[in-house]
Amino acid sequence: MARSACRVFIKKGYRRALLTDVGTDLGLSHAILYRYVESKEALFQLALLYAMDPEAIEAVAVPLAAPPKGHTLDLVKAWAADRCRFPLLDAAAGDVAGDPATELAGIVGECYEFVERNRRLLALIERSAADVPELYELYFGEFRAAYVSKLASYVQRRTAAGRLRPVPDAIAAARFITESIAWFAWHRKADAYSSMISDAQARQTVRELLLAAFIRDSGEPTTGWATS
Repeated sequence: MARSACRVFIKKGYRRALLTDVGTDLGLSHAILYRYVESKEALFQLALLYAMDPEAIEAVAVPLAAPPKGHTLDLVKAWAADRCRFPLLDAAAGDVAGDPATELAGIVGECYEFVERNRRLLALIERSAADVPELYELYFGEFRAAYVSKLASYVQRRTAAGRLRPVPDAIAAARFITESIAWFAWHRKADAYSSMISDAQARQTVRELLLAAFIRDSGEPTTGWATS
């Protein structure tokens, strides 16, 4: 049921998704679902819990009551505080050290792994956020914006130090990196015409192309674009 709820919310978004849709997906009367959840809000929370940790669903007491106001956001915040960690990007905020290609490959790799591992939850939150202003602000205005800002700062610092190829704009460069990762690690799964690309091929291609785009060749000028 929780997996079905995930599918429905990801497909329809929070506002348009109904308990009847989940019942149809399961081939059951939606009335039976009230044995497990008391409301649509509870169903959404069940979907979130499943997307965060499928095994944890076994411990959920049923019927799951409608969550109190703000509880769903607190659930997402707690998950993010525990799981949204990018130690290699955090370490890159310090002094310049080591090989720039190795450093960038590590930053790309940890972001790719995070998106690939959590793509169901990210899809559920992103699709539903358009209908829930508080969730929208948390996901886009806080979580994603903070990561892009930190990545842009890294690009700007390493470009200024001559370790990365100059770019027209550091924020745009950071978005280029994150969107490249997001498409191959997540969105390509919904593209039937990309089914021939394996997970390993996608991961390696993103890594190699981003390194080729940002790592300077030996003897290449360190100036060109005005970074911002």
